[in-house]
Formats: sequence, structure tokens, C-alpha cells
Amino acid sequence: MSDIQEATNQLLDVNLHENQRSIQVTESGPRSESEHLQVTIGATVPTGFEQTAADEVREKLRSSCKISKDRGKIYFDISVESLAQVHCLRSVDNLFVVVQEFKDYQFKETKEEVLKDFEELAGKLSWSDPLKVWKINTNFKKKKTKHKKINQNSSKEKIDNGQGDKRDEKDIKKEFTNNALDSHILDYYEKPAIKEEISTLVGDDVASRKDETDESSKEETSLEALKFRVTCNRAGEKHCFSSNEAARDFGGAIQDYFKWKADMTNFDVEVLLNIHDNEIIVGIALTEESLHRRNITHFGPTTLRSTLAYGMLRLCAPQPTDIIVDPMCGTGAIPIEGATEWSNCFHIAGDNNPLAVNRAANNISSLLTKSQIKGKLSWGLPIDAIQWDICNLPLRTGSVDIIVTDMPFGKRMGSKKRNWNLYPACLWEMSRVCRPRTGRAALLTQDKKCFTKALSGMGHVWQKVHTVWVNIGGLHAAVYLLKRTPQAFVHPSEQDGGKGTPW
Repeated sequence: MSDIQEATNQLLDVNLHENQRSIQVTESGPRSESEHLQVTIGATVPTGFEQTAADEVREKLRSSCKISKDRGKIYFDISVESLAQVHCLRSVDNLFVVVQEFKDYQFKETKEEVLKDFEELAGKLSWSDPLKVWKINTNFKKKKTKHKKINQNSSKEKIDNGQGDKRDEKDIKKEFTNNALDSHILDYYEKPAIKEEISTLVGDDVASRKDETDESSKEETSLEALKFRVTCNRAGEKHCFSSNEAARDFGGAIQDYFKWKADMTNFDVEVLLNIHDNEIIVGIALTEESLHRRNITHFGPTTLRSTLAYGMLRLCAPQPTDIIVDPMCGTGAIPIEGATEWSNCFHIAGDNNPLAVNRAANNISSLLTKSQIKGKLSWGLPIDAIQWDICNLPLRTGSVDIIVTDMPFGKRMGSKKRNWNLYPACLWEMSRVCRPRTGRAALLTQDKKCFTKALSGMGHVWQKVHTVWVNIGGLHAAVYLLKRTPQAFVHPSEQDGGKGTPW
């Protein structure tokens, strides 16, 4: 517990010291221990898209990344100053800081011996650095929530007959000072949104030094009264114990070691015990809910996760000025994710169901409102929504660069029987609007038999490049990456005198 308190005080002390000595920061100047802290972060990602997530980590964090044997997990090393940027990754669902990894853990033969080892393990682990990261991450989330409330209140105050002008001016000066003090940290990042979050993480600690000093006694009490739970994720057939038994005994030992209170629902700290065959990784969760819940406010029966939508889009490698279309958009998860990450492209969301188009439009509107609340200058999003027939798209031939869509599985939406007619018609119409030679498509479906059959008759217009196997709510599905062949589209009326269908 003293390690957590010490880490927080060190972070505050170094920022206060830098405030007193002016904005200039030299490399030889005193640095916080937390600023140099290197930790291993684990992230859960959509199964099948581990390599895509690893590529994003290398690209945005400049960090090496390891893909776990356990599907759906990656691990990478960062410095604590990059923590806010980790939360901005688009391909990860949940984050946790690794306490310790055991690559070849030797389990005892009997259940009693194994559970006894779990009890002893809690006292042998090095909890100090991971708990410092957890504490900084918790403060960051609190500051972010507080910052959001302030922005909402300030937007209301502007309406109150100009009475908030004086206060706004002071806030601007204060914000400018904080941002200037942390320029040496903010230089690591190019995106304004990330700069704002890093400023919240470090800069606001300087501004709120007095408030935190007044509440130091309350913090000490709360640190001692932390609530926790242990979650065990186990995969493997040779274990003589259950996940609940491992979580129970390991959690009991943690309770004795830290004197924390166990609470399965209203907890402060979630300790993770990930067991995959002979590999054990102990971690502390950094996210309360999945990061894929970032764009969608109006859900439909088959809403796609934003992280999976990002992975599908990234497979197609969008380039500036590309026209990207989702012809069966549903709630608009794919085009909204695309417009957020690839704003230099234009995205079109379409569906034949008016309810789906309405949900997509509402989600786009909510995202714009969220940007306005954050105080960001926005000219809108490069996205549009339209109702159309997938088999007769109101788009010119060869006008689309990328098609990314979640096709009906034939379970919650549509039926397996209808897919036998729908899939060939969809692929043919997509080949018409997609640009020959350079066009590409990423299509998600669980009805693999039907899709393979439909694709087999489209070899002259579509070439299969890659298949990514994914798990969608327990269903074994696939993302097919296709490339448009150089062959120009020929209308059915021009083929064989207009007799029959092209497939």
C-alpha cells in the first residue's frame, strides 16, 4: 500500500517542482521514478486479429509486441508516460498491466497441492510497479471524467447572458499554463486528442495539487479500504482444478496479504489470473469495460464491435481519398469507425432496412455531439448514410475503392436459405461498383459454405487474398479479404444476349 501512495506523491512532487523552475526542461533535470517506469501491458483483441493489433502497437507506440499462444491476447512494453496513448488504440478490447508471467509453470499432481501453491504465489509476486501503474491509470480516468463534466458545464454557462466570460478567461490561462508545462511529454504525440488526454494525466495534477493535499487523509483511508476481486481465465484440459477454485484460493491469499476487502461487483481492483495450459500470467485490469464500446449509442440486433470493424478496415489498407462503402451497414459500426480513424477517406453507410439506416444516422449524430462537448473544432465527419437495395446500388460502375461489410449470417438476420440467392447477387453488384485492379473488399460471414460457393462462380471478377478466422459471440466466422481483378464489369444484358444470371 505504501508503494501506491509513494508513486502518487512522486508524480505530484516532480510536476510541482517543474512548475516552480519555469517551463524549460533539460535532459539533465530531475525526473520522476514513475516517468521512467517500464511495464508490460496485456491487451485482449478480437480473435484472428492479433497480428493487426500488433501492427497497430508497433506503428503508434513504437513498441515491440508479442502475440500470445492464447488466442485473442497480445503483450507489449511501454513507459508509463505512454499510458494514455495505449487507451487510444483502436484494435484492443481490454487492457491490463502484467504483474508476472510464468511461461512454463509446473503444476502439482493433486488439486490440494496446486491450490496451496496459488495461495503462496500471492506473497511472492512483485506488486509494486503494477500497482503504481494501476493508481496512475485510475487517477487518469477520474481526471478525464471530471474534465468531461467541466466541458459540459462550460457549454451551458456560455448561454447564461455572458456571465461565464470571466471564468472562461481564467480557465483558458490555467489550461495554457498546464499544457506548456507538459510540452516535453506532449511532444511524443501528434494527435490533438491524445495531447489533451496526456495533459489531463500529468498537467492537471499540478493544477489540483492543493485540492489533493487537502484530501490526502481521505486518500489514505480509501487506499487501505480498497475492494477487489480475482477473475480467472483458464484454457486447457490437463488442469485438476476449476477456474472458480483457483480464483477463490488466490483471492483469499491476496486478501490476507493486502488486507483488502473482497467484492465481486463493486470492486476497485480486478486481479486477473490467466492460465493457458502451462502458462500463467497474473495481471491487474486497467479497463472497467471494453474499449469497443466507444462509438455506438443506438444498438441493433447484430451490432458489430468497433474493434472488429477497425481490424476489417485495416486489412484493406485505406489510402487518402479512397471511397469506402458498407452496403449492409446495420448500425453503422464499420463506416463510423472508418470515418473516425481514416478521416481523409469518404465513407458511405447503406442498408435496405429503414430502421438500420435511422440507427446509423443517430450514431453519427451522437459522435458529432460528443466531439462538440469535448470542445473540438469539427467540420463534421466524412460520412453519409442512405437507404438502398444491395442488389441495385445507386453508385456508378467502378466508383468505389473499398467495400467492408458484415453480411447476414442467416441466424438473427435473414436465413440460410435466402443467403443462397443473396450472396451471389451481392458479390456481383459489389464487383460492378468496385474499381477494377485496385479495388478490394473485406466481407464477414458465418455462412462460409454459402459464401465459398458464391465466390467460386466469381473468379473472373474477385480474387481471394486472405481469410481471417474470427469468433463472433461463440460463432465460428470468417473475414474474406478479396481483390478486384483487372477485368472490366460487363452488364448481364450484354452477356449471352441477356439470358440467365452471371453466376
